[in-house]
Amino acid sequence: MANLGAFSIAVIVVAAGRGERAGASAEGPKQYRRIGGKPVISQTLQRFVDWPATGPIVAVIHPDDEALFEDACRYLKGEQDIIVAFGGRTRQQSVEAGLKALAGRDVTHVMIQDAVRPFVDTAMLERVRAAFEDGAEAVLPAIPVTDTLKRGSAEGLVIETVPRTELYAAQTPQSFSFPAIMAAHARAAAEGRDDFTDDAAIAEWAGIPVRLVEGSPDNVKLTVQRDIAMADARLSSSALPDVRTGNGYDVHQLEAGDGVTLCGVFIPHDQRLKGHSDADVALHALTDALLATCGAGDIGDHFPPTDPQWKGAPSRIFLEHAAKIVRDNGGTIMNADISLIAEAPKVGPHRQAMREKLSEILGISLDRCSVKATTNEKIGFVGRREGIAAIATATVVYGGAKA
Repeated sequence: MANLGAFSIAVIVVAAGRGERAGASAEGPKQYRRIGGKPVISQTLQRFVDWPATGPIVAVIHPDDEALFEDACRYLKGEQDIIVAFGGRTRQQSVEAGLKALAGRDVTHVMIQDAVRPFVDTAMLERVRAAFEDGAEAVLPAIPVTDTLKRGSAEGLVIETVPRTELYAAQTPQSFSFPAIMAAHARAAAEGRDDFTDDAAIAEWAGIPVRLVEGSPDNVKLTVQRDIAMADARLSSSALPDVRTGNGYDVHQLEAGDGVTLCGVFIPHDQRLKGHSDADVALHALTDALLATCGAGDIGDHFPPTDPQWKGAPSRIFLEHAAKIVRDNGGTIMNADISLIAEAPKVGPHRQAMREKLSEILGISLDRCSVKATTNEKIGFVGRREGIAAIATATVVYGGAKA
């Protein structure tokens, strides 16, 4: 659980509605319609998974939607356990179910978010958190009403123009001291009040001061089919590819021997590389570069040099393992580039074989594999032929559901 300062902020995502106004769809209720290639609720949840201050997340869903929700969670990236609760007949009852799911947990504050507001942004979440730090018990993101408002009659005639001064459109996440909103919901339920349209209204009724913070014009609620189509167009046109670049560096000492293994290719030589495995500095560096693209540590985390099972092991095992981790995280390896730094042996005559070996191990085309070599101009440990160094760069594109 994230705990920044004195706060632990939970999130309740309300997703138990049927969404009739959006029309029928084979994809299910509107929170499961796809925008930008993913269900709406996946897009919403990802915003909170990515926010460092997020603690436990509760998704309040309809009992009929378990399979839909499980599928939506496949699209989430990052480590986050999501608690599932089942909603009630009204939004108020669904929120109460979410609050009860958090009972007994170390939660000081809670954000209550509509599942169909997928464009909530970090800046707004930070404004809410700042209000908590300033002592607010209840915080409502809102934007001033800018349109002229008219009150109409049943006959379709204007009765009056309503002054828009001090009028605001409420958004979510509506956020509260957890004990305060828990008590307010319990009191409302005990008194048979189920007519509140949002949680801020319950807080007002319970006498909790609700502080306004700046909302966002982009934080729209997807209500009808046109909203969903516009959201899909927005995400499809503005989404940037998730291209990541990882770097790796390795060096091994040279000692008397009969040859070195570089990029999986053995080269006869009057020295050999000293190491626990076959000491292939090139593949070790590239392994680290691949692991870096998905934050999976380094080669030592996966293959400790103190483990006897890796004694003399071919380094292609390490590279194949890193490539599998990348693919399991939804990555596609686009390019692998290795620079070898050595006075000897000459790499040029073996470069093509090295590239072919990389292509084979990584399962990518030859034109995506590069091997280069340079000397160190007889400077330093490389120049004195005491060791060989390698620098590797890997480019990986991530996207789609996790495997």
